[in-house]
Amino acid sequence: QVQLVESGGGLVQAGGSLRLSCAASGRTFSIYHMGWFRQAPAKGREFVAAIRWSGGDNTYYADSVKGRFTISRDNAKSTVYLQMSSLKAEDTAVYYCAAAPWGLSYWVPNSYNYWGQGTQVTVSS
Repeated sequence: QVQLVESGGGLVQAGGSLRLSCAASGRTFSIYHMGWFRQAPAKGREFVAAIRWSGGDNTYYADSVKGRFTISRDNAKSTVYLQMSSLKAEDTAVYYCAAAPWGLSYWVPNSYNYWGQGTQVTVSS
């Protein structure tokens, strides 16, 4: 099993920044991709960003966040980060980190076997 715990969410004004963290534990050697997804009330779960956990440092972003968000990893700390800048009201959502055991369809929620509990990000206008 892999356990994931998100932190770093909160309330921020539009144009501000937040950095989310996701600490992984358990059998982290089995992770191929780590991803960030978000879900607003009454909305589906939306892909935000993904990164290769080991090997290459490939990163992938949704068009809606590209240029504003940066995903990164610290394997020594078993942690993945999401640096969010130039935040907009439409970024308001619960943000989830997730771990996938292999590298297919990194933008699809069903590709991920393990999920954190989520952390709320609220952006005020």
